Amino acid sequence: MTGATETGVVRGRASTAKTVAAAAVGLSALLFALALAAGFELLSLTGRLAGVPTIPLLGGLLVTLGAAVIAFGAGSRLELVETDPSRSAGLVAGTLFTGIWFVVTGLVASQTLGLGTVGWLAAASLGGAAAFAVTALPREDVGSTVPAGALAGSVGLVMLTGGIGPDWSWSPAGFSDAQSVTVFPRVVIPIAVAFCALVVGWAAAKAYGGFGARGRHLGAYLLIYLNAGSIIAVLFVLVAFVFAKGIDPVMAGVTVGLGVGPTTTLAVDLVIPFADVRLFGLSYDVVWPVSWPFVMNGASILNDVNGVWPAIVGTIWLVVGAVALAVPLGVGSAIFLTEYAERGRFTQVVEVATNALWSTPSIVFGLFGAAFLLPRFTPTPKKSLLAGMITLGFMLLPLVLITAREAMLSVPDEYRDASAALGVSKWQTVRSVVLPAAMPGVVTGVILGVGRIAGETAPLILTMGGGTFVTVDQAASVVDSFQLTLSPPFVTNPELTQATTALPYQLYQLILANVGQSSGIENMDTFRWGTALVLLVVVLSFYAIGIATRQYFRRKLDYE
Repeated sequence: MTGATETGVVRGRASTAKTVAAAAVGLSALLFALALAAGFELLSLTGRLAGVPTIPLLGGLLVTLGAAVIAFGAGSRLELVETDPSRSAGLVAGTLFTGIWFVVTGLVASQTLGLGTVGWLAAASLGGAAAFAVTALPREDVGSTVPAGALAGSVGLVMLTGGIGPDWSWSPAGFSDAQSVTVFPRVVIPIAVAFCALVVGWAAAKAYGGFGARGRHLGAYLLIYLNAGSIIAVLFVLVAFVFAKGIDPVMAGVTVGLGVGPTTTLAVDLVIPFADVRLFGLSYDVVWPVSWPFVMNGASILNDVNGVWPAIVGTIWLVVGAVALAVPLGVGSAIFLTEYAERGRFTQVVEVATNALWSTPSIVFGLFGAAFLLPRFTPTPKKSLLAGMITLGFMLLPLVLITAREAMLSVPDEYRDASAALGVSKWQTVRSVVLPAAMPGVVTGVILGVGRIAGETAPLILTMGGGTFVTVDQAASVVDSFQLTLSPPFVTNPELTQATTALPYQLYQLILANVGQSSGIENMDTFRWGTALVLLVVVLSFYAIGIATRQYFRRKLDYE
């Protein structure tokens, strides 16, 4: 009976300890989310949360979190909780906490206590040394929890006692009057709370896992999940912010119904220009069932609602031209390097060159386009749609080559061996076996590249930009502009040599101009946000098309 009673007590302690550790992990995640909300001003630091002033509430939660983690570490060290800690928290944890407490004690000594250079260096060194000793010398349960809990408790007490309040500000010593810097709570508090939540959450996750290898894994997972969650949250906040700012101008004047939209004339003509002969021609009018002024209009002082249709058309043609140039060259080069070229110095040089090109700033590609391409298309250098296409194609090419090559290298050699055993030629193997298996990876590379080039501005400023406020009649009409000639290149398209606009270029010009009513465009600010929203939707649409294409190839590969 005594053994059974002791076993029940041990199980009860273990269950309570697990609950405390799990609550600490959840509280750290909650504090991290609140810090993000405060950083994006979704949570007011001067207001109240659940009826309590926000800053003292965050401080109290930090104190509670720090106390819970320290209590768990002490319970483990006193063997009140069944854990499996290592002999030490490790050198990495010791170095981390040494750096943290060196900075914290140094700031307190220099900025709060006003100590001189020697004084704050001595205090910071003592604080860092003490943190290293507390972390690295005891067992893992103490070394992981005490420094982390003390950090959260110290920061929480400062906020809870009013040391940092809504009216607090800090001007760091050491700056001259001309370089004065003032830090306010809206900057300090979100950063401090988020950092403490990450550090203490890591310690709480280790405690929940019972320390040891499992605890270290859980701690690493928590850090990864919180950071990944913050990235996703920032993305959603960014999209939501642009949507909230731009939805009103974008949806202004939208009507749906038969015959309410603009009339478009579709014409199919077969003409031989040099002979002045028209073989046949067809044309008919189409009345759109939707009227969407911001999307279908250009910019004009005569419009009730100004729009971005020419910029949308320019962006689409830019992406189409860049993909048409980069994908065949990139995939073809990847096939040669992977399947035909022998591994050696040449392939190594190509790898280094492609990686260097992908990391090259976009403005450098723009300078290349302006210096090398523009003088070769017209007698006098001028910006053109073709120059923008080729420049963005060169930007896209390295990523397509890198991802296509990696996708082909990931195809198992057994596929190639099985195909060769059936007597299939090398090219047939590449075309029918390697490429289908690598296609999802190739499409992924194209998706990433298109997402980058569709929003590029710097190259377009130097190679293609043709105006800020463009009318519908000035939209790029590439399909209708092909002509036949007797002299090379036999097929010409004057529209490709004309300057035009695109969404990122137009948005840049709108931000740069800021000329208000003198531009002929009323409500300039709303027009900018509407343009930004349309650009975001276009880029996300390209991503959606690419993702759908990748899923199609994956399903097709699975079925086969």
